[in-house]
Amino acid sequence: MAGNIADGRGSTGEYRLLYKYLHDRFADRVVLTFSEIESLIGFALPAAAFVDLAWWLAGTTGERTPQSDAWMSAQRTAKVNLIARNVHFERA
Repeated sequence: MAGNIADGRGSTGEYRLLYKYLHDRFADRVVLTFSEIESLIGFALPAAAFVDLAWWLAGTTGERTPQSDAWMSAQRTAKVNLIARNVHFERA
């Protein structure tokens, strides 16, 4: 079924390049800094990403967001470290 985000063939919106990067990695764990994520997606993360855990946890509460669709569609979970400004993406 073309266009289905869950099967990896659909668009994941503005975070599609993050999806592609995570999807194409063979490693079970990928660690990216906020700067690396911004370089991948081509724009600055919103201010909330730097100070609000909820921005990163949205996908774990059942609420889908553009950013959580990117890693969830790539079969990953996200664990953020706001102080270190990095995210551990692990294969789900």
